[in-house]
Amino acid sequence: MTRDHFTYRTTWSSEDGEHVGLCAEFPSLSWLAATPEGALAGIRKAVAEAVRGMEANGEKVAEPIADRTYSGEFKVRITPQAHRALVIQAAEQGVSLNRLASAKLCS
Repeated sequence: MTRDHFTYRTTWSSEDGEHVGLCAEFPSLSWLAATPEGALAGIRKAVAEAVRGMEANGEKVAEPIADRTYSGEFKVRITPQAHRALVIQAAEQGVSLNRLASAKLCS
């Protein structure tokens, strides 16, 4: 694996009593270790091995989230009643519905 731009995180697992390393692009993989550093190193190694195996088998490897481009737009469906309530809130706050929804999503 020449470029490792995948999205990793570590967290504590009370169930396992260890730190667990995770990769967003490979949700089926994880790695347990006594330290967060060990969990990160382990999950990076597991991902590298998975990618090598996928490439050897001609399988498509997930594009890293960090390397993707985003438009900043996505659609969300809500009930007409919720839509009306949000429009009222936006009007009362003197902002656009888009600004209000963005602020609520980011908080």
